[in-house]
Amino acid sequence: MERTKEQELAWLRTITGELNTQTIIRLDDTLPWYGNMPPSRRSSVGLVAQTGISSFIQWYEDPSATPWIASDVFSAAPRELLRSISLQETLQLIRVVVSVVEDRVAPRSESLREAVLHYSRDVAFAAADVYARAAEARGLWDARLEALVVDSILTGESDDELPSRIAALGWHGDGEAAVLVGTAERSVDVDQLRRSARHAGADVLIGLQGTRLVLVLGRTAVHAPEGGHGGDERLSFMEIAARLADGFSDGPLVLGPAVENLVDASRSARAALAGVAVARSWRNAPRPVAADDLLPERALAGDGLARRTLIEQIYEPLAAHSGELLETLWCYLDNGRSLEATARELFVHPNTVRYRLKKVSEVIGWNATGAREALILQSALIAGSIAVNSGRRAVPTKK
Repeated sequence: MERTKEQELAWLRTITGELNTQTIIRLDDTLPWYGNMPPSRRSSVGLVAQTGISSFIQWYEDPSATPWIASDVFSAAPRELLRSISLQETLQLIRVVVSVVEDRVAPRSESLREAVLHYSRDVAFAAADVYARAAEARGLWDARLEALVVDSILTGESDDELPSRIAALGWHGDGEAAVLVGTAERSVDVDQLRRSARHAGADVLIGLQGTRLVLVLGRTAVHAPEGGHGGDERLSFMEIAARLADGFSDGPLVLGPAVENLVDASRSARAALAGVAVARSWRNAPRPVAADDLLPERALAGDGLARRTLIEQIYEPLAAHSGELLETLWCYLDNGRSLEATARELFVHPNTVRYRLKKVSEVIGWNATGAREALILQSALIAGSIAVNSGRRAVPTKK
């Protein structure tokens, strides 16, 4: 006997309780993650399942309400439920509900069976839409938080909340950090930059401010292949920067010095920004270039951090080691890097000059025989001499 739609609806309403009970039982029997949930989450999942059954009956009564009814299934779920179960688990939940309903109503009529299949498709699409919107909202929030963190690093206006904000972004870098600054178009492929950084063994925070592109880099731990050795194979920050250079537009690309952790990255950022401002003054500057390789240009431009770096890393160590090394370096640079002229002025053998210059390199890590490094060293000697002769300490108290 063919039943009317009203009769089918009346029958569906009478078995709603039975369907709800059977659904909860089957969830417990077939989905391990459901059984492992705390009671409050289990209750929320059960509510979604029961809402799905009620929603199906409403949809069967008026199929034109599909977009609204299907969305109502997930509006019953608290917001934290979307964070605690994945899209895959949600689809498993839908499959269980659909199978329970189909097993019970399909034998009654072919039209009900088709209705169940049609509705299940709509609910699955609604689930995907809910998770897509949640992911989009989370992505927008992460982007705003990332921009805030990068801005705090650039301005140096960090507060006690900076570490928690960094942690919220899922920062995986461990130990040292460095800042890379250059230019880029507004249409720069940020996702490609993140992939390139990940392949180079680095985590990255990205800030795009007009045409200025800022990358805050942190090296991640290297996982050695099975049977191999790891831990010492991480790339240097300069090597990482070179791999990311293609993501920037033409123009200066400056890498700030490494700092102990991400919270201190504002020092690296200041050096990188100062380097970008003067990088074009070095005619053959490499790309990327280290901010400390631009110390003379930065110091001439009035960068106090560059002057302090020159004094702290070059002048003071040499002065503390021996006045003999400092005097030899002065003479060598003043005599156009001529060993013979330096030896004559100091009344020593040229080999003695060679030995002292080698010692200079060992103490400060800079080689005076190269033209570029000679410029850096001479700038350091001038900056240190000015600080000493002005009656002040060579290194200011405030760093």
